[in-house]
Formats: sequence, C-alpha cells, structure tokens
Amino acid sequence: MKIKHLTFLALALAAGHNSAFAQKGKPLFPEQPGMVSYTFRKSLSKDAAATLDTLKSLGIKDMEFSSLFGKTAAELRTLLDERGIKASSFGVGYADALDKTQEVGQNAKTLGAKFVRVAWVPHKGAFTLEMAEKTVADFNQIGKRLKDEFGLTFCYHNHGYEFEKYEDGTLMDYIIQKTDPKYVSFELDMLWAFFPGQDPAALIKKYPGRFKLVHMKDLRKGVQGNMSGGTPVENDVALGTGQLDIPTILRAAKKSSIEHFYIEDESPSYATQVPQTIAYLKSLTY
Repeated sequence: MKIKHLTFLALALAAGHNSAFAQKGKPLFPEQPGMVSYTFRKSLSKDAAATLDTLKSLGIKDMEFSSLFGKTAAELRTLLDERGIKASSFGVGYADALDKTQEVGQNAKTLGAKFVRVAWVPHKGAFTLEMAEKTVADFNQIGKRLKDEFGLTFCYHNHGYEFEKYEDGTLMDYIIQKTDPKYVSFELDMLWAFFPGQDPAALIKKYPGRFKLVHMKDLRKGVQGNMSGGTPVENDVALGTGQLDIPTILRAAKKSSIEHFYIEDESPSYATQVPQTIAYLKSLTY
C-alpha cells in the first residue's frame, strides 16, 4: 500500500525551501526536527513501513512513539533501523507506566529509546492538590525503576489541566518541585502550556534543567484556551501561523536542558501543515 500524500509532501517540502520564509542570518533552528508518531497515527496504523518511508523523505530521523501500531517493539525497531530513523522516546499511558513498568522499560530499550513519557494523568473534574500529590509519588516510583533497572529517563508531558493555581504558582510547579530530578524530567508541550494561559518560554526559563523534550505545535488564531486539557484537533495549525510566539519559545529552549524537539500536529491537515512547519523552522534566524 502506498501512502498517497508521499509525493505531495515531498514536493511541498521542497517548495518550502524557496518560499517567502527564506531569510538571511544565523539560523535559530538549523537541526532537522523530530516527529511524534501521533501526527501520522492513521497512516502508521494502516502501513507503518510506507509511512516511515514518507517520514524519511521529509528528512525525519528522530521520533517519539506513543504506540507500537500493532507490532512488537522488535518489529518496529527493524523498520526504523532499515530507514535510519531512531526512536528516542516511547510514550505510554499512566497505568502502564505504573503497573507494567518492566514491560514498558523493555519495550523502550528494544526501540532504542532513552526516554519514557506519560502525557495524561487520569482524573475527573478540576485537577486538585490531592491528585498532584499522588502523581508526584507515582512519578518518583516509576522514574526510579526505569532509571535503576533500564537506565531510562522518565518524562511527564504537560496537558494544561495541571496549571490550576496553587499557593504562589500552579500545581504544575508543585509537580516539578516535588518530583525527584534524578528520576523525573519533563516534556514541554508548547500548546498545552499556552492554552491554559501560561508562557511556555517563561516556564522553560523557570526550570531550565527539568525539561528534556518538547512538542512543537501551534494553536489556531482566535481560539480561547481553558483548563480542560482538550481542544478540537482542527485547532492544531502549522507552526508560525497560530497564536504562539515560536521563536521566543525556541530561544529559551536552546538555552535549557531540552535534547529533542518533536513536531506534533494532530490536525487532519497534517499532510500539508507538516511541510509548512518544517519550512518555517528552517526560516527562523536569531
């Protein structure tokens, strides 16, 4: 099975190099970005090999997987190795990270990942201090096991609801401050920091050594945020076309401990938006 948008993606990307984005100056983002598998979730589920060919054609060499797409970790690793793509991070659900830590660690190692990531704390209603306390205890436990037994770094990916006010800051501050930095790091999702009213660049600067990974995504203009941790996927837009100040966030990120920069675009328009995003990143200068 061929992925129909392969040629279109490649052509769109090539066109992007000669677009109005072109500028002179020191590039702000000279490296090739990574990719979150969720962006290509539908096509990966249908034909992982062909989709990875598409990603390779886009120059993607670094990925974060949030699913094995019906394959074993070893089978997926073989497909990645054949294309020169590395899986640097492996995303799993909270329950699996807590209750199936051994299996999660083994799969992450098989994939070749250095990081294991959780992106959602199950909860109902507003996120509370009691929930945050349990989250901290669980994360410290998960992170210690993954580090001690597998040499992996555990990361939590913010999703918006953790920014409920608490004392002089937020419950996200509480989670960052109360987790053990030896065992727990973080993945910044730009959109899910901005959506509940936070400044992603300021958050990085406040904790310059705690974030190791970042999801690069932008929010459609005119969309109002809230504390829900959810918005229609159509509100994901190509970087540089939405509400976020991407250059300022990236400048802060470059001075921090962040090691991997992944594009995440949940929109059904990802086939056209991903090439736009890559071209935009290449256009940025200091």
